[in-house]
This record gives sequence, C-alpha cells and structure tokens, in this order.
Amino acid sequence: MKKSLLLLFLVVILATLPLITQQGTEFGGADGEAEEAITKIHPQYKPWFNSIWEPPGAETESLLFALQAAIGAGFIGYFIGVMRQRNKQTKQELAEKSKHVTH
Repeated sequence: MKKSLLLLFLVVILATLPLITQQGTEFGGADGEAEEAITKIHPQYKPWFNSIWEPPGAETESLLFALQAAIGAGFIGYFIGVMRQRNKQTKQELAEKSKHVTH
C-alpha cells in the first residue's frame, strides 16, 4: 500500500513539474510540426483533403485527445485484467485436477 501511494505521488510530481517550470509555453502537437516541415520542404504542397470537422478551440481538441487516451487505457486495462483472471482460473483448475488424479 505504501509503495503504491509513493508511486502515485511520484507520477503526480512528474506530470505537474513540467507544467509548473515551463509556464507560458505552448505544448503543440506533431500535426502542426509536420505541417510546418512540409511547408518548408515543398511550399506549393496542397493537402489531399480537409478535415470534416475542426474543434472549436485548443481546449476541445485536448479534451478529445485525453478522452481517446482514457478509452484506450481503459480497454487495455480491462483486457489485461481479463487475461490475468483467465490465467489464474486455468492454474486453479489444473491444480484441482491434479489433486483428484493423485487421490
């Protein structure tokens, strides 16, 4: 329990430290960087298509990205939990079968 709380505390510190020390900076995504690099390399480049819907602001875009990450993390956590439970159940069934065979 103490180890878990210590790890949680460290994660919170690691997540908030850059936000505190790097105030006034903009944390841009890879899309903007890629667009800038393409424009430098090939100024006449025209995108193949435009977005169907543009989020109204950077906050909405960040929210949608965080929601996508949370759903993905939830799915991965659920999958790992199911697999661990199946593994535990299989080991338990094998142990019970071996008890019945030896008696």
